[in-house]
Amino acid sequence: MEQNYREKAILVGCQLNDEDERFLYSMDELASLTKTAQGEVVMTVTQKRDRIHPSTYIGKGKLEELANLETELEADLIIFNDELSPSQLRNLSKELDCRVIDRTQLILDIFAGRARSKEGKLQVELAQLQYMLPRLGGQGLELSRLGGGIGTRGPGETKLESDRRHIRRKIDEIKNQLQVVVKHRERYRERRKRNKAFQIAIAGYTNAGKSTLFNRLSIAESYEENQLFATLDPMTRKMILPSGYSTLLTDTVGFIQDLPTSLIASFRSTLEEVKEADLLLHVVDSSNPDYENHQRTVRDLMKELEMDHIPQLTVYNKKDQMLDDFIPSTEHKHIVISAYDEKDRGLLLQKIEKAAIELMESYSALIPSTEGKLLAQLKSETILRELAFQENDQAYFCKGYSLSDHPITGAIKAYKYQL
Repeated sequence: MEQNYREKAILVGCQLNDEDERFLYSMDELASLTKTAQGEVVMTVTQKRDRIHPSTYIGKGKLEELANLETELEADLIIFNDELSPSQLRNLSKELDCRVIDRTQLILDIFAGRARSKEGKLQVELAQLQYMLPRLGGQGLELSRLGGGIGTRGPGETKLESDRRHIRRKIDEIKNQLQVVVKHRERYRERRKRNKAFQIAIAGYTNAGKSTLFNRLSIAESYEENQLFATLDPMTRKMILPSGYSTLLTDTVGFIQDLPTSLIASFRSTLEEVKEADLLLHVVDSSNPDYENHQRTVRDLMKELEMDHIPQLTVYNKKDQMLDDFIPSTEHKHIVISAYDEKDRGLLLQKIEKAAIELMESYSALIPSTEGKLLAQLKSETILRELAFQENDQAYFCKGYSLSDHPITGAIKAYKYQL
């Protein structure tokens, strides 16, 4: 297949009852996902029904129309907007000539192309194999002619064609490998916990501008692209607040509506990074017409992953392209910025520092000038608000805020200053 060849795809969606707005948006999102997977949408076919057809997803007449369109447009694949059951996939593959995949397969395919770390690759492969297992019989002959293309990246065709036992063995193998990686990540997290760095996690809907913000707030090179799921593997970098206080900032995978269950399970360990955070920056794209839905999706997933207890700051991004009727939510503290604007980023850092102070305790101490190491630590490991040399005492009067469970807080107490 030529490098620049984009597979022609027909998108198929089934609209239930009166969910007009949500349905239209999910079809637009399916088109964006297809584009991200290097496909070209040549036609969109939709049908209104009371319920999804149990055997073929869409009705008989619509299926005939789809079969004609497939020949006429010389389509390479047909993508359905919901997760197809094994029997639906089998029946549709019989009726249609080109490759049939569903929304879940498409998302898994994008994840397979984006994963960079060993853990990311293993997690995607695990999710793909778990998805394939019940569908092995469903795809049958179809698999023998899978030679690459959207929906086939990842484990590869030999694994697809192998029997269930082989796939189960492979799943067990990957789970064991992941346990090793997860243990390593836990050790790394424990070390960070002991050093008690203030941890901030960036979360949000896919393509909200998280990586752009991450790159500009920290010293990093996270993959940054106007695509869905540009970031897959969490990345942690140092971020310095205006006072000189040193924090850790983590970029995470983007959330999406109807994220495949197998992926939520697979990426649970990746999202553990968010669980450990002291503060969550929820980035929302204020230029997206469906920003409210995006906000809700992320908050619901946070709840599901038991992360809704973490203090949150909502960052409404892309203010230069903001919708005219945009209204920020008052559920959490918020700020409206453009990640590209240096002044806006400065205001955001001030807001983050303010949020950090609210989670700390204040201190006043008189530290002897001989304690050079401790004084240096105060500048980077606490939010230092006042530092004045007092000649009579040959000591520095220090005032600021520190995390109550940080080792430095204990050290400061020895020099506590009574006002």
